Amino acid sequence: MKLDETTIAIIKQLSDGRKSFKKIADELGIAENTVRSRVNKLEAEGVMNISARVDPEQIPDYQMLIVGVKLTTMNGVRKGKELIKLRNVVSISAVTGRYDLVMTVVLTKGFGLTEFITEEMDRVKDIQAIETFVVYRGFQLEIPYI
Repeated sequence: MKLDETTIAIIKQLSDGRKSFKKIADELGIAENTVRSRVNKLEAEGVMNISARVDPEQIPDYQMLIVGVKLTTMNGVRKGKELIKLRNVVSISAVTGRYDLVMTVVLTKGFGLTEFITEEMDRVKDIQAIETFVVYRGFQLEIPYI
């Protein structure tokens, strides 16, 4: 989908995910149907989704973890698609530099660092090394509720 000025303006208005299509249309001076159809198309094509995000520091027994992953293979995209399916993985990025992939993981009561490494990461082939970073304070860090 082409992101023209109107579509980008609609996306910016949706930073408040509770704003009605009518209010967005009024503020942008366009028809409510235009907003509705563009948002539906953006969602259908996977360009964006509207969902609740939470500050993990406000949820009891949550802890964020960043994991740097060094692979033995050069196919970080394929491996990223495999790793995103692991329990409590929020996001994965293929990156340049010291690691091939960087993962964001949520640790919960009963599913801590030990469980993530021994029950999830241990099942994945082609991992040369990992380095974990426990997030003790995040800034503008919001995640889906897991």
